[in-house]
Amino acid sequence: MFDITQVPARIVGPSAWYGPDLVKDTSWIERLTPAELTEIDAAVRTVNASGIDLAHIRKEHFPIPVFARRLARITHDVLNGRGFVLLRGFEIAQYSLRDAAIAFFGLGSHIGHARSQNAKGHILGHVQDLGLSSSHPNVRIYQTNERQTYHTDSSDIVGLMCIRTAKAGGLSSLASSITIYNEMRARAPELARLLFEPIETDRRGEVPPGALPYFRIPVFNWHMDLLSAIYQRQYIDSTRRFPELPPFTPEQVAALDLFDALANDPALNFHMEFRPGDIQLVHNHTLLHDRTAFTDWPAPERRRHLLRLWLAPQNARPLPPVFAERYGDLTPGARGGVSVPDNELKAPLSAA
Repeated sequence: MFDITQVPARIVGPSAWYGPDLVKDTSWIERLTPAELTEIDAAVRTVNASGIDLAHIRKEHFPIPVFARRLARITHDVLNGRGFVLLRGFEIAQYSLRDAAIAFFGLGSHIGHARSQNAKGHILGHVQDLGLSSSHPNVRIYQTNERQTYHTDSSDIVGLMCIRTAKAGGLSSLASSITIYNEMRARAPELARLLFEPIETDRRGEVPPGALPYFRIPVFNWHMDLLSAIYQRQYIDSTRRFPELPPFTPEQVAALDLFDALANDPALNFHMEFRPGDIQLVHNHTLLHDRTAFTDWPAPERRRHLLRLWLAPQNARPLPPVFAERYGDLTPGARGGVSVPDNELKAPLSAA
């Protein structure tokens, strides 16, 4: 049984925020300057001239000497501050999809190493409605137009670049897992304690060799005086399709329900609307992200489309040993993602 008294009753700091405060304070929007845009454009042309495959772009291939300094400060703030940022001002209408992907991947290479997002070895992801349903056990919710619900991804940082928006809906939502802990600890400490105990999460068919079809990591993890969360309620619930796992206890359900209720509370969370060209960076260990359901345009060329990166910075926080069950190597800069030992890493320009 986990001893919750080893964790502060209330964790303070910039990552313990409340959504309504951030609606009033838009310092989380970092606007790109004309000089930075010129530098990014030149770096895209450098990559194109080199002929290097997109998946092999490293920061030395994408020179942004001036913006790199600001991007390092932004990355530090994401990892150690409020946990997210929105880069705004990239003029995406001027670029082909390939060149936009080069810009996004190149900027990401200055933040961390790209990690595989699926069993196909895709290190550049495409968040689009593929006409699928999350009711299928091997479908992940980002492949649908459904609401995602608050969750974390299996990487230190998730980056999204908006290519096109939906006809309606598809807002990005964020909530602080640190604030959720603080509120749970104040309202129901015994339920908060339960979330420090291991619980199964479905791998949704993306199973490394020799591994179980689920991993067992607590929702809340206290390690080296840092609280890190890992969470996806639908994938926790869907583990009960495996006959060897017992039903959840009423207390576990109550703890998960309270966690969800707090994440969905507008007093804690907030929404942001993406514009084409926006780049969002989110720290998975201290934040949860969500996407509202959306209605798409009928024409395929207008449909909602985001590019996604899972990034492993070398200056990321230490993670507890139990995270190895999902993250593999726990070394900062070389951890996270979906294990693909036999697949070559790829950066496709479509979701296929």
